[in-house]
Amino acid sequence: MTPGINQAKKAKVAYTIHEYEHDASSQSYGLEAAEKLNLPTKQVFKTLVAKLDGANLVVAILPVDSMLSMKSLAKACGGKKAEMADKQEVQRSTGYVLGGVSPLGQKKALKTVIDESAKHFTTIFVSAGRRGLEIELSAADLQSLTRATFSAISQ
Repeated sequence: MTPGINQAKKAKVAYTIHEYEHDASSQSYGLEAAEKLNLPTKQVFKTLVAKLDGANLVVAILPVDSMLSMKSLAKACGGKKAEMADKQEVQRSTGYVLGGVSPLGQKKALKTVIDESAKHFTTIFVSAGRRGLEIELSAADLQSLTRATFSAISQ
């Protein structure tokens, strides 16, 4: 069990765990998950951590086949500028290694934004906190568990 799975279990939300054999040579963890689980890339979401205005970390959850719009993320968070956070900072703040960062069960609760395209699906897939492990749940439950907002943050 990962902290992310434990959070979903404790909150008693409906979820399903999906496991696959992670390939260490994979270039994109999210695309690998979609491919190995035979899922549409628009339904599998990646968790990225950015730094807002050079200070606060924020979490962006968006489809694995999309790019994060830093401008849109900054605007959604009430900031001026966003940039990708440093790898060590991400691991320290979330408690997860890159490629296995779950939006659930993070060490520190960070402001979170989910791409609005998540609302188009009955369920979405996000990392469960380990490479090769995905958790499937409704976007509404993910929003509730992370206290997230929805916004158009992908391009």
